[in-house]
Amino acid sequence: MVRRRALGRMTRPARIALAVLAVLLWMHFLRPQWLGGNAAYVLVSGQSMEPRYHTGDLVLVERQDTYLPGQVIAYRVPKGDPMAGAQVIHRIIGGDARHGFLVRGDNRTEPDTWHPKPQDIVGAKVLRLPDAIVVLQLLRAPLFLALLAAAFTFVNVLSRATPRPRVV
Repeated sequence: MVRRRALGRMTRPARIALAVLAVLLWMHFLRPQWLGGNAAYVLVSGQSMEPRYHTGDLVLVERQDTYLPGQVIAYRVPKGDPMAGAQVIHRIIGGDARHGFLVRGDNRTEPDTWHPKPQDIVGAKVLRLPDAIVVLQLLRAPLFLALLAAAFTFVNVLSRATPRPRVV
């Protein structure tokens, strides 16, 4: 019993260090743009990027200093268009930062009518999570949320029910 407590105290700094490291990694690589980070999360909708990207895939994109032909980017439709603000995920096939990039879906024959400039680009693809919509829908399901709340309540009640003996 005493040995277990000593072992627990020895590993606590390691647990704290691991938690701090996880937060720092999140802040540097995965923090969303609305929190000042470089990352954005795009949920694919439609068939324009098939066969590689499908409806329900989640794509992590990050802001880049430069964008090059061949990169898959997410961009917002520029102002002045009826679809202004809509987010599109397509591949750069030409153009440049000054005049706007030429972009097209992998499953399309014609390029997009929009030519996004760097200020319109949300970011370039870093990671794709196939069928992530299934997990996201599960996390939003009322039954899952109820089970999660019940589990937290159950653990909280059990942790208070057993008094811990004091070591003097």
